[in-house]
Amino acid sequence: MLNLRCSMAVAVLVLTFLTSPCWAADPTDDGEWLQLFNGKDLTGWTPKITGYAAGDNYADTFRVQRGVLRVSYDKYEGDFNDRFGHLFYDEPFSNYILRLEYRLVGEQYRGGPEWARANSGIMIHGQTPESMGRDQLFPVSIEVQLLAGRPGETRPTANVCTPGTHVVLDGKLHTPHVTNSTSQTYPVGEWVAVEVEVHGDKLIRHKINGESVLDYGGSQLDEKDADAKRLIAAGASKNITGGTISLQSESHPVEFRKVELKRLAE
Repeated sequence: MLNLRCSMAVAVLVLTFLTSPCWAADPTDDGEWLQLFNGKDLTGWTPKITGYAAGDNYADTFRVQRGVLRVSYDKYEGDFNDRFGHLFYDEPFSNYILRLEYRLVGEQYRGGPEWARANSGIMIHGQTPESMGRDQLFPVSIEVQLLAGRPGETRPTANVCTPGTHVVLDGKLHTPHVTNSTSQTYPVGEWVAVEVEVHGDKLIRHKINGESVLDYGGSQLDEKDADAKRLIAAGASKNITGGTISLQSESHPVEFRKVELKRLAE
């Protein structure tokens, strides 16, 4: 009975969030930039780490030091063991420009998968942390993948990944999980400026250091994905017009700063 009640509560939570007016058009652009990160603490943000409940910032994974939001693993015990984390901003958005600076630093924590080396991301159009399963690896979302490369390595950044989702690229449904942008490769330790322009499910544009590197639209749930199926069963629309924003922890230390957002009119 307890498990049934918990399942019903999660379903109601997901349904309430996905049908909330927050998912409709955002207020008219007033030209103001909203500072999502205050440079002092994690006010306004909620962590969700695989294997832990929403709100449990295991081993101080996400922390603020000297005005920078850091993702660190120095307090972890044992191997990484797929303890992927996401730090969610508490308010969802639909139409906006998000910009921030990031840099990958140091060495990957032991036990992290090879693909996660010098790898992080910004998740947009995501589900809420409370609606994720305790052992769920990634939120259903669209990921702006953030990478760095070794000398001589070709590894563009601001790629798109699609956990539980699909997009439309060049007018066609696009189902590959990872699609590279046209950006150049940036080394570990270098600050990189990222801008994501989002117009609901119509257009998403990635920019690196002011240059457009990838455009796509048609953001939608993947009806074959188990986590997306759960959201659809709870009442979510297949087309994704808005959702949460989160910053990723994938086993390589990363730093973020100047995280700000400007609402756009529909």
